[in-house]
Amino acid sequence: MEDCRVLVTGGAGFIGSNLANALAEGNDVIALDDTYLGTADNLDPAVQFVEGSVLDDDLPSDVDVLFHLAALSSRNMHEDDPMRGARVNVEGFINTVEQVRADGCETVVYASTSSIYGSQTDPCSEDMPVEARTGYEASKMAREEYAEYYSNFHDLSMAGMRFFSVYQGYGGAEEHKGEYANLIAQFAEKIANEESPVIYGDGTQTRDFTYVDDVVSGLELAADEELDGIYNLGTGDAYSINTLIERLNEVLGRSVEPEYVENPLKNYVHDTKADPSKMKTATGWEPQVDFEEGLRRVCTAYL
Repeated sequence: MEDCRVLVTGGAGFIGSNLANALAEGNDVIALDDTYLGTADNLDPAVQFVEGSVLDDDLPSDVDVLFHLAALSSRNMHEDDPMRGARVNVEGFINTVEQVRADGCETVVYASTSSIYGSQTDPCSEDMPVEARTGYEASKMAREEYAEYYSNFHDLSMAGMRFFSVYQGYGGAEEHKGEYANLIAQFAEKIANEESPVIYGDGTQTRDFTYVDDVVSGLELAADEELDGIYNLGTGDAYSINTLIERLNEVLGRSVEPEYVENPLKNYVHDTKADPSKMKTATGWEPQVDFEEGLRRVCTAYL
């Protein structure tokens, strides 16, 4: 992308700040964030930071492209306050799209989630059935339905990106999030400090860990190609949490044993794995950072 005026909601958060900073070279980028989980410290000076909510009436909406990443991004946040979760994740999405649409924006790329596939050991394709098992998942499915409406009724390009376990290390827009930081960042921090990470269950659950740089490139391509519909952003490979602990110990030169506790979460997603072929076919996108390289990058700060 070049020479575009871009709005990134949730732009001071983890994925949002990485995206905004990448887009700042060659584009006029506005990062909107209420600083609940994000901080302006994550942003490059070239990015214009606007502190505000996606529920506000006067958003910076005169843009060519909207990347809508703002969300209450945890199931716990939704279960603690379902009304707030619905307002931010659904009403905030509609409010933002309505404002940019009124100012002529026709290209929207927004965050959905792979959690709606449920537990799947086989690669998940975009045409398989999905289901809302938590309030968080319900809010992301609602986004997808409203995006279909905007595509069909208003002819907007609405690309919904289902993320698979996006990660990066502390010090890379994650430290500010504390307990809401991604799993790899939390575990690397603990193991580096000779503390036992806590694992729910027996550690055999698997995740398709996707490095944030690859997610950013996918988001950019979705806008460049003006994609419409739903697309997975994942590697197509899955690793168990036990394997993650083993590899982090190897990279960090530690021998920390995890603490296993009974899983307290209802409707827990045990396994995830993406089928990213639709995104590859549409744009040529392929992940460039594999699991081993990603862990090395995460651990660099501790070596």
